[in-house]
Amino acid sequence: MSGTFYEFFAGAGMARAGLGDRWRCLFANDIDLKKAGTYDDNWGAGAMKPADVKTLKPTDLPGEADLVWASFPCQDLSLAGGGAGLRGERSGVFWPFWRLIAQLNEEGRGPPIVALENVAATLTSHSGKDFEALCLALVDAGYKVGARVIDAVLFVPQSRPRMFLIAVRDDVTIPAGLVEPSGSLAGVDSRVAATYDRIVSRVVDEPELQRVVDAWINWSVPLPSTKRAGLAEIIEDEPEGVEWHSQDETKTLIDRMSDINRRKVIKASKAGARMFGTAYRRTRVHKGVKTVRTEVRFDGIAGCLRTPSGGSSRQIVIEVKGRRVRSRLMSSREAARLMGMSDKYKLPSAYNEAYHLIGDGVAVPVVDHLARNIFDPLMAAMRCNLRLVA
Repeated sequence: MSGTFYEFFAGAGMARAGLGDRWRCLFANDIDLKKAGTYDDNWGAGAMKPADVKTLKPTDLPGEADLVWASFPCQDLSLAGGGAGLRGERSGVFWPFWRLIAQLNEEGRGPPIVALENVAATLTSHSGKDFEALCLALVDAGYKVGARVIDAVLFVPQSRPRMFLIAVRDDVTIPAGLVEPSGSLAGVDSRVAATYDRIVSRVVDEPELQRVVDAWINWSVPLPSTKRAGLAEIIEDEPEGVEWHSQDETKTLIDRMSDINRRKVIKASKAGARMFGTAYRRTRVHKGVKTVRTEVRFDGIAGCLRTPSGGSSRQIVIEVKGRRVRSRLMSSREAARLMGMSDKYKLPSAYNEAYHLIGDGVAVPVVDHLARNIFDPLMAAMRCNLRLVA
């Protein structure tokens, strides 16, 4: 057993799935009752407390957790959102969550490790000020901080870059192997390196940012050593819950493609073998007029899964074999596989409910990778230090 954890904004429990049996969940929370029900269906009742995080008190959280995981809402930080950032109604729930963790620290049972997950755009939201606010909140509570952007495409056939802000309490000794020896992320994680450089450049005008610079950790996260599955390996011929479109529906999808995207379909048809692609309907402005466009890819990678809020956000599967072209919605089970979820995981029977649950989650193998390369070694080092002190 590596350690214990609390899981906030838990959704389907994908962080729990990634941490695996090595970690024991003491408490989980989500405001969505349906998601909480699915969590219980898969993990058993007891850990999940469905509630608005604003209403939680330290007495609701049992014991002392070694790790707190929080995949807080991304809508206000996402490039597709309205740009409200951490002041927004949804992404802004980070603040009541963090007040709760600060109260645990005041009681002497604060977690030694905190992991925050969100969209990569968190690094640049409001010209980087939202990310700086996150870092300052953690640093002022007595944590050292560092971030990495990891794309789930390294593990599953889905393009899904996400920011992981990992904080360790000041009294925790970090093994040397977990930190980049060069002291720089240049060439390793360019987005985070640029973010850190921006923070350093702003210290003159914003002296409080020096606290972030002084507490910064360049986490070393190796590339995965295993080969990921291809898109064709997760697609089913006749999946449950969705049907192939009519010829007219497929024709409409193709008619709405730009010349560049239509040529991708033609190229796939000339390949000879059966080809699978994925597509989204997107609203684009052409000559001042909003137009629905179908954008398709045949590179063996799916686009980033999103929660369904209207038909445009559901991902479409395109099958091309010679002159035959078929299309349909991606099934919820196929979407779950794109997140690295086991086929044994019990999904809601309603399509939209299942797809929303999945699109809101974190890729399971990314969490597993972080656990094996950062969280587990940190816990081993902490236990070793405790034995030395004893």
